[in-house]
Amino acid sequence: MTEPDTETGPAEVLEDTRRRPRTSRSRPRPRPRLRAGVPLPLLLPALGGLVFLVLPLVALLVRAPWRSLPDQLTGVAVWQALRLSLITATAATAVALVLGVPLAWLLARTRFPGRRLVRALVTLPLVLPPVVGGVALLLALGRNGIVGRWLDSAFGVTLPFTTAGVVVAEAFVAMPFLVISVEGTLRAADPRYEEAATTLGASRFTAFRRVTLPMVAPGVAAGAVLAWARALGEFGATITFAGNFPGRTQTMPLSVYLALQSDPAAAIALSLVLLAVSIAVLAGLRDRWMAAS
Repeated sequence: MTEPDTETGPAEVLEDTRRRPRTSRSRPRPRPRLRAGVPLPLLLPALGGLVFLVLPLVALLVRAPWRSLPDQLTGVAVWQALRLSLITATAATAVALVLGVPLAWLLARTRFPGRRLVRALVTLPLVLPPVVGGVALLLALGRNGIVGRWLDSAFGVTLPFTTAGVVVAEAFVAMPFLVISVEGTLRAADPRYEEAATTLGASRFTAFRRVTLPMVAPGVAAGAVLAWARALGEFGATITFAGNFPGRTQTMPLSVYLALQSDPAAAIALSLVLLAVSIAVLAGLRDRWMAAS
């Protein structure tokens, strides 16, 4: 018997090398792990911060009138505030969508002089005190305001101390949340799809409507949820610009503030509703935040 020839030529060795998978490059390198244990100077402030944030919420749950909660939530005043808050927050979110999505596209897809200044002005309501925002709305849209005087004389439209004024105040403070979310999603989306659509004959608006908007739909939905939650909890701008009239401008935060002085149980019941809405928003956006991290 003769042994098989195991010798190979240079060409065969080169071919075998090409066929072998490069395991060292295909496998991702493991991330370095942090050492076990947390330094005490970091652990104690971290625990203190956690207790500081969680303790008030725990106190709200502990002191809640759970037995009388159904009766509290079915009261006439409470139901009016709940209904008005849901309607105005939804309307304010619709206004933010109509105005905020094009504004986010403008900031993300175009270049123009003063774009940084425009972005700063758009995000200003995030850090502006809500009461100052309400005063600014009065000076702009009030009966003697810059634009409000013209609206009153030309169309007979008066926004302050009306339900429409609540929607305007809530949209003013909530729209920046939607603009930031949609702009970030637009910047992460590949603009080559829009360019391909325009080269095939589509207009810029058609490309936005048929290509861009479906791609950024998750970001628009997340921004709309954030804007809705912010509008639902708005207090300062609403009470300054729209007042506090039951059934017309008294939303849930305003009702909580008034009930705390005369009926603390009703104030706690309304606070629990707002807390439940906040938790629902966090749960709905959890997947998006985890993907971003």
